[in-house]
Amino acid sequence: MFTFTRRSLIAAGTALAIAGFATTAMAQDKVQLRFSAVFSDQDIRAGMMQRFADGIGEGFDYQGYYGGTLFKQGTELVALQRGNLEMGNIAPQDISNQIPEWSALTSAYLFRDADHLRTFFASEVGKEMSQMVEDRLKVKILGPTYFGSRQVGLRVDKKIETPADMAGIKLRMPGGDAWQFLGQALGANPTPMAYAEVYTGLQTGAIDGQDNPLPNVQNMKFYEVMSQIVLTSHLVGYDLLTISLDTWNALSPEQQAKVQEAADAAIAWSTAEHIKREEELAAFFKEQGLQIYKPNVDAFRTHAQKMYLESDLAKDWPEGLIDRINAL
Repeated sequence: MFTFTRRSLIAAGTALAIAGFATTAMAQDKVQLRFSAVFSDQDIRAGMMQRFADGIGEGFDYQGYYGGTLFKQGTELVALQRGNLEMGNIAPQDISNQIPEWSALTSAYLFRDADHLRTFFASEVGKEMSQMVEDRLKVKILGPTYFGSRQVGLRVDKKIETPADMAGIKLRMPGGDAWQFLGQALGANPTPMAYAEVYTGLQTGAIDGQDNPLPNVQNMKFYEVMSQIVLTSHLVGYDLLTISLDTWNALSPEQQAKVQEAADAAIAWSTAEHIKREEELAAFFKEQGLQIYKPNVDAFRTHAQKMYLESDLAKDWPEGLIDRINAL
């Protein structure tokens, strides 16, 4: 049997209090990094963030919130700016809403592929655009997160090589002036239609085609009512892995290096996984009997960029920005 004296109970209580204080102190020593994104926890990019969390190590308290459970789509940037969030997955369109010059980085045929996207953000011109975000929005960009390129899918058998071949094609595009302009820049007759109606629209001939990343074509089974996929790659889809500048500046140089290194490695893994998925889907669609081919992408790029530069959409773009990006 054990006999507890008043002195032993006090000693035990003191020991527990000290242990609890030590545990709390250790937790407080860790840097809290709450991350918010609208993609699901099943997305490749959720795997990317798990690799990021593993890469930064035990000195950080990483908390990932997916599916818009912490902040809704489009509100993450403001949350970063207000100090309510440490890290976020930010769409370039959200940045362009506050920095008009950034709308150039959301235009069609700006980036050729995922590698060109990466090269841009590592270049001097890319650093200038990223610095603009730091200076004006107080948010640091850790890197671009590629998630696929949009391609044209058609029910008609017409061979497409240049924008001229798209004349008269009723191409479903999302609603909104920017999306409709993109359809025109492809040479098509853009037609707004709800996403849920696209399958029936293709089936009945109400539209001749649609544009989407290949995973969407599979998920919505559009390939069942299409005859071909033209690999126009007219819009390279990407978001931005960001951290609030206040959080970044509070880190030591060693911690900053660790965060950037972990982000670079995680983004590279995610990009490779997305490219692999696109290649697998292209093979799958061929097995389903669809024609899969590349048109004259240079002709499409030249036509689209000319239309953009001559439009009001380009009025805020920095002088010579497109030429500098094309030259990379």
